[in-house]
Amino acid sequence: MFGKKKLNRLIWSVTFSVLTLSSCGENQRETSSSGEGFVILGQTQGTTYHVIISEEHSDVTKKRLDSLFTTFDNSLSTYIESSVVSKLNRATGFVVIEDYTTYFKECFLKSETIFRETNGCFDPSVFPLVKGWGFMDNMDTPLKSFEVDSMLMFVDFTRGKLYDVDFDGSAIRFKKNHPKLKLDFNAIAQGQSVDVVDRFLSREGHLNYYIEIGGEVIVRGKNREGIDWRIGVDVPIDNLKERSLENVLSISNKAVATSGNYRKFYIKNGVKYAHSLNPKTGFPVQHSLLSATVIADDCATADGYATAFMVMGTKASLAFVEEHPYLGLDVYLLYSDTDGLIQRSMSAGFSKYITE
Repeated sequence: MFGKKKLNRLIWSVTFSVLTLSSCGENQRETSSSGEGFVILGQTQGTTYHVIISEEHSDVTKKRLDSLFTTFDNSLSTYIESSVVSKLNRATGFVVIEDYTTYFKECFLKSETIFRETNGCFDPSVFPLVKGWGFMDNMDTPLKSFEVDSMLMFVDFTRGKLYDVDFDGSAIRFKKNHPKLKLDFNAIAQGQSVDVVDRFLSREGHLNYYIEIGGEVIVRGKNREGIDWRIGVDVPIDNLKERSLENVLSISNKAVATSGNYRKFYIKNGVKYAHSLNPKTGFPVQHSLLSATVIADDCATADGYATAFMVMGTKASLAFVEEHPYLGLDVYLLYSDTDGLIQRSMSAGFSKYITE
């Protein structure tokens, strides 16, 4: 699972015409009243998924999607003891593990790229800090500086330092240089699972669809009205009882992911501890950025950079997108000003997605 204890997800909504239920049971598939399109709803990774295929025919079923998710989780879920990543985390030295899906390799290499590009603001070796700060076990005891320092010794995703790795076909040859190194891909794996479903639907011949898993989204083609997909972004207000949309995007053939601090945190002795951890300092971020929404060509990329931007903050994130045009990113940032009011900033290319 990723969504169950993955704490940096905003919930997105797709706007579409009213649906009428046409079939239940195993497939849990719906069609629109015009007979054009299919909707499949389900649960995976401790969260929900929502797939809309806006075409007249589809052989895709809930059972087939669930099988995809099971295979994916068996590679990258830290909550499955027999998964590839769990086996690596339990290893104390050199280990060879087979991963015939190559999902781990794909995730690892993508994570390595984002780690390098962001100068370590995105770091999958942050597992000891996540565990230490209690966000995986609902603990609420803030760490002392010396405790953080002791954990930072085992946080570094640079090859040749705490680990070495070689990918040989389906074989992963992994050597830990310290047994306390543990990997946590929760900040990118859910986005990658969206990409896995995206590739599956494409192989099935579909051109027009929407995929959402735990708030991570990718859209292709047109919706059932024959226009670009409409996706809403939440107002970032703590403990909001009813969802309220801050803005609506019109988008096609892109992935969207959002990371945010405003819904998951704890307060101890008057100090608010956000769940976004700075891998460099070992402490929760303290800046005013509430959420970062990233548009990219694939969802794993959008997911990973959204996490990194929550560490970097508003100004640094905007500068990063401007200085790295080859990455093809756009970002929309919501932050609180000195009066506690929500303000927004965005990259130059983001405005074209916002509806009037």
